Amino acid sequence: MATTCADFLEADDFLQVVRMTPLVSIDLIVCDYAGRVLVGHRRNRPALGTWSVPGGRICKNERLDAAFTRVVDAELGISGMERSAARFGGLFEHLYSDNFAGADEITTHYVVIAYFMTLESTASVGRFDQHSRYIWLTPEDLLAHDGVHENTKAYFR
Repeated sequence: MATTCADFLEADDFLQVVRMTPLVSIDLIVCDYAGRVLVGHRRNRPALGTWSVPGGRICKNERLDAAFTRVVDAELGISGMERSAARFGGLFEHLYSDNFAGADEITTHYVVIAYFMTLESTASVGRFDQHSRYIWLTPEDLLAHDGVHENTKAYFR
């Protein structure tokens, strides 16, 4: 299992961080050469049970370049990829009515840095810590799919 920023805090401490502050994260909008987009079926809260793009939080004192490389490795199983290999896609806000712990009345707020990237090989992309399975969808199919989370659809609107 990949190391995450939350691994450095006890669950109760991290829940207080989620309760009090926005989290900063990177989302990876991964495309193949046919223009299809990789989405995974979420195993964890928030957004449990929906299809979303891979991504992960930026840790305290972690530089963007290091965070990008770590998130790509943790989410896609591709080591050593540099941020310069991706295209900046903008800043987004993701607001969720729940949180990783399922605690009552604590929402989750992410400020997300989106990066678009095209992979040469999609043979064995994806890790299964956060997602139970992956599918490739065209942007049109992604937008029409009822199970794709609205935050993921926002990248294509």
